[in-house]
Amino acid sequence: MDDLISVIVSTYNRADALDAVLRALCRQSDRHFEIVVADDGSGAATQKVVGDWVARAAVPVKHVWHEDCGFRLAEIRNLGIRASAGRYIIFLDGDCIARHDFVAAHRRLAEPGWFVTGNRILMSRQLTERVLQQGLEPELWGLAKHISLRSRGDLNRLAPLFDLPLGALRKKRARRWKGANGSNMAFWRKDLDAVDGFDAAFKGWGREDSDVFIRLIRAGVRRKDGRFATGVLHLWHREADRSGLDVNERQLADIMQGDTIKARRGLSWSGQASPAVLAGEIER
Repeated sequence: MDDLISVIVSTYNRADALDAVLRALCRQSDRHFEIVVADDGSGAATQKVVGDWVARAAVPVKHVWHEDCGFRLAEIRNLGIRASAGRYIIFLDGDCIARHDFVAAHRRLAEPGWFVTGNRILMSRQLTERVLQQGLEPELWGLAKHISLRSRGDLNRLAPLFDLPLGALRKKRARRWKGANGSNMAFWRKDLDAVDGFDAAFKGWGREDSDVFIRLIRAGVRRKDGRFATGVLHLWHREADRSGLDVNERQLADIMQGDTIKARRGLSWSGQASPAVLAGEIER
């Protein structure tokens, strides 16, 4: 249907966190959406988690996978886009737990000609371990619980929990890409098509989100601030391997010096070398 939203959840070999993320998404107040798990080469444990949610979720769940050939977030996101059916697409990292109104808040902020970037609350390592090992459900916690956790240092801040009607302030940084968070963001599919999606030339951690923000702004799409509406709870994890960041920084610098709008290896390229595989078809 025309107002269907696709939530693309990127993941890699963190089945326990993904299970918590999918559980929270299945508790959304807005049910007119689908979930696409964009899997950057995970093993059987992730496949099982997705399969379990395919069988019991009240919303459609798809699983897109490609072979593990290192960190290829941009490419697996493109494969997720290709498998999606919504006109509007929310991207959520597979370690970010959404509160019950997450999809509804993004739907409310969706506006033609704009993309939305949200923010997050970081959980401590100790709280993350309790959540995953004890099956705790942070998406159900109220403000008093969050205040208690913040006072103990288990949360780094509280501000993203609040829902404030910022009005025109949400468009104050319309042409600014710096500071935008890639773990929680949303775009119109037609805008992603116009810039040919994410650039799979970015491999290894870092800067693939900055690249797509820059190219969208050049194409005339503006940035809208999703803070104080779409905040999520981010599970702790070890810092990603950043050994390839220098290469990605140089690629981004080249992009900034030119006038590129289309991705070099974007949606039209993605999948030619390593096609997407949907849940139920994966063989290992």
